[in-house]
Amino acid sequence: MSSRVARVTDIIAASPNSFDEAIKIGFERAAKTLRGITGLKVVEFKIAVEDAKIIEYRVRMEVIFILEN
Repeated sequence: MSSRVARVTDIIAASPNSFDEAIKIGFERAAKTLRGITGLKVVEFKIAVEDAKIIEYRVRMEVIFILEN
């Protein structure tokens, strides 16, 4: 088995509908730029409120990916 080195980068994604959708949006966007993604870790959930109503669901995620040789 060869040695591997991974990197972790933070991203923030948002959705007007749900945390699940925000996670999906964030992952899909990260996958356009980063190769070798092996996992995600959701580290923070936030909700934006305006006029006593939820207007946006936000997640901060760590994206883990393997560095290429």
